[in-house]
Amino acid sequence: LKRTAHLHKSARSQAEHVQWYKSVSNGPVDAIAKHATAIGISPVMLARCILEQTETSNVAQLLRDPDTIHDPMLRDQVRHCLDVDVECGPGSDLIKMAVGDQYEEVLQDQLTLMGIPFLSEGGLRDKGYDKTPDILLTTPIAVEGHVVNWIESKASFGDEQSHRQYLREQYWSYWNRFGPGLVVYWFGFVDEVAMETREKGVVVMDHLPTKVQTLLS
Repeated sequence: LKRTAHLHKSARSQAEHVQWYKSVSNGPVDAIAKHATAIGISPVMLARCILEQTETSNVAQLLRDPDTIHDPMLRDQVRHCLDVDVECGPGSDLIKMAVGDQYEEVLQDQLTLMGIPFLSEGGLRDKGYDKTPDILLTTPIAVEGHVVNWIESKASFGDEQSHRQYLREQYWSYWNRFGPGLVVYWFGFVDEVAMETREKGVVVMDHLPTKVQTLLS
């Protein structure tokens, strides 16, 4: 689903979504949610696409307060999408945050058991760093022949679009400040993601390997 979601944001796809919605606008309250599942995107994402083409108000505000949607049928459908969407609905951020914290703790526990010293994100912020990875190793390690100075934990699937966004917003900043590092996508990733940046200093894996070599600092 995540690997193809960006395809539904093109102008052509959005026009097709609106045309579909107009044909079922008087349908059941779960029509958008069911259609979203059938075409492989989240209900809220499909609702957003339709709102962007049918409403003049700020779409983000409409999703925060669906009562302000002018079309009563669309209003009910959007409400339903917000209620049932566990990935992009209003409760999803809290869930993702909790899961993310859990996997960061797993990563820290594994490093501690392996005897690898590190500073956590909180420890780095206490030292005055603003943009920081989840883990900064105080002693670098080698992972499959690649030097690793920092580790970022992502409790998500690494698709190409999100990985490139993370590269722009996070990973290259870490690389510039701390050198090469490792990103762990705990829920897997597409092969293109690992191939794209491995030789450039950002290794991608779906676990923390147990066989690593500690390097002299």
